[in-house]
Amino acid sequence: MKKILILGAGVYQVPLIKAAKKMGLYTIVASIPGNYPGFALADKVVYENTVDSDAILKIAREERIDGICTTGTDVAVITVGRVCDALGLHGVSEEGAKIATDKSLMKDVYRKSDVKTAKFEYVDTDADYEYIKAVCERIGYPVIFKAVDSSGSRGIEKVPDEILIDNAVKNVKSVTRKSRFLIEKFLVGEEFGAQAFVQDGKVEFVLPHGDYVFMGDTGVPVGHFAPYDVHGMDAQVIEETEKAIRAMKLDNCAVNADFIYADGEVYVLEIGARGGATCLVELTGIYFGYDYYEKMLRVALGEKTSFSPENAERVPNASKLLYSDRDGRIKSIKNANTPDPDIYEIAFDYGVGDEVHKFRIGPHRIGHVIATGKTLDAAVEKLDEAMARIEIDVE
Repeated sequence: MKKILILGAGVYQVPLIKAAKKMGLYTIVASIPGNYPGFALADKVVYENTVDSDAILKIAREERIDGICTTGTDVAVITVGRVCDALGLHGVSEEGAKIATDKSLMKDVYRKSDVKTAKFEYVDTDADYEYIKAVCERIGYPVIFKAVDSSGSRGIEKVPDEILIDNAVKNVKSVTRKSRFLIEKFLVGEEFGAQAFVQDGKVEFVLPHGDYVFMGDTGVPVGHFAPYDVHGMDAQVIEETEKAIRAMKLDNCAVNADFIYADGEVYVLEIGARGGATCLVELTGIYFGYDYYEKMLRVALGEKTSFSPENAERVPNASKLLYSDRDGRIKSIKNANTPDPDIYEIAFDYGVGDEVHKFRIGPHRIGHVIATGKTLDAAVEKLDEAMARIEIDVE
C-alpha cells in the first residue's frame, strides 16, 4: 500500500484526504493540534507544524512516504518542496515553492521574465512614514499593502490615501514574518482567476473562472464560477499563466492564479503552487468531469496522469461560501433544500453551538454551496435558490 503525507487537516484539506482514502492510500495527516476535521479521516495523525520543514522531513523519512501533497493553503507549500527535493519525490521544488509563497520573490521573477503585472516596490517593515508615503506617491494612489508571505487575504489592505498608511503598516506587521512588504498599484478593473496544472514541464490546462468577491478591507473571494468570459483575452490569460509558471520554476503541481482585467489588458496579480480554496478544486473537477483531487494525488505519487476532459461537454458550475455578519455562536441552521441533481453540494463546517467569526477572510467561512446547470446562468440561478433556502442564526 502506497503512503501519502497530506499537510493540513482543515476544511480545505478534507476532500484531499477523502480522495486519498478512496484511492486506497495509507493516509498520514500532519497538522498542529486543534479541532480540525481531517484528523478523524486519517490512517495516522502526526501533530506537527507544517511550516517546520525539518520536522516534516524527518517524519517523511521515517514513514517512507511515496508522495506528499497539500491544497487550499500556501502555508505548507515550502515544506512540500523541501521534502520533494530531499526524497526525490514528484512535486514542486523548494525553489519554486519559495517563489510561490513570497510575493517579493514572485514579483522579481515576473519583472525579469516580462510577465504583465502591476507596478510595485518593496519597503522594509521598519521604514519610516515619510519614506513609505514617498513610495505610495511614486506608484500613485490607490495602492495595496501586501505581506509577502501571507495567504487567504491576510495582511493585505487597500490604501486610497496617506491617512491610512499607518493602519496598513500595522496590519502587515501583524501578519508577516519577513523584513519587508510590498506596495503595489491598485488596479481598477475586473478581478478573476484561473486554475491550472503543470506536469513534467507541460502546462496541462488553464481554466479561467469568475470570482464573487466580498468587499471588506480588501476584496476576499467568497465564490467562483465557470466558464468565465475573459473579454476575448483567453489567449493572453494562457500566455501570461504559462510565462509566470516558467518564471517561477513550478512543476508537477496545481496552480492557483489571480488576475485582473484593466484598461483592455490582463495582469497577473499572483500565483500559488497549489489548488485553490473556496471550492476551486471542485469547480475544476466538475467542469472537466473528473476528480481533480485524485489527479493531484496521482501526480504526487509519480504517476503520469491525463488531464484531458472526461465530459463530452463542459459542465457550468457556481459556488458561494456561507458566512456570518457577526462574531458569535450558531444558534440554529435551517436548510430547506430538497434533493436536486443540480445542487452538487451543500456543506456545513460548523454545527449548532459552535463559535464562528464575522467574515473578514476566507477561513472565516461556515460552509459552502455548489450548483451546476446546462448553462452558467442556470447554474447561478440554482445556486441563488439554494442559498436562499439556508438560514444560519448566529448570536
